[in-house]
Amino acid sequence: MVAAVGLFGVSFGVLAVAAGFPAWQAVVMSATVFAGSAQFAAVAVMSSGGGAAAAVLAGVLLNSRYLPMAAVAARTLPRGRLRRFLAAQLVTDESFSLGVASGSPERPDGRAIVVAGLALWAAWVIGTLLGALGGSLLGDPARLGLDAAFPAMFVALLWPMLGRSDARLAAAAGAVVALVLTPFLPAGVPLAVAAVVGLALSR
Repeated sequence: MVAAVGLFGVSFGVLAVAAGFPAWQAVVMSATVFAGSAQFAAVAVMSSGGGAAAAVLAGVLLNSRYLPMAAVAARTLPRGRLRRFLAAQLVTDESFSLGVASGSPERPDGRAIVVAGLALWAAWVIGTLLGALGGSLLGDPARLGLDAAFPAMFVALLWPMLGRSDARLAAAAGAVVALVLTPFLPAGVPLAVAAVVGLALSR
């Protein structure tokens, strides 16, 4: 899992620099935001001409899935306001899943979440650094297929959730809305509207 996150960080670093981000900004973003899907969304929106507001909105909507995870993880994270705040930054899809595997869905293992989160954070930041610094040596990301990382990641996130009929309806409605609005609205806005529609239709 750490290796996979590291490689994905390399892809993000390459794409961020190709989109016009200085290498240091890409690395600082990974170190402070630590949210792969939101970071890819922000880079995709801004590289296609969208504004910062649309990029932030897309990231916030994507990360809204962490609200229920955070509510459960809060029961087992370290005590103390500062320690809990720092530990909360390490709650990701992967670290939460490992916490559940070590504990239970109702009470995940807080230590497992923190340890896994730290390892994944380090891999993400180091991967971003390598991709940002070595991106110029790799050339055009499209030549290597790295430009497909963003849509491929969302397909991977979406696929396991399509077992329910309401999830399939939400996904289909979001796709249709994004396709219809893309020719008429600024870059990034169709994605944000599609995410709102998907959230409204899902349970």
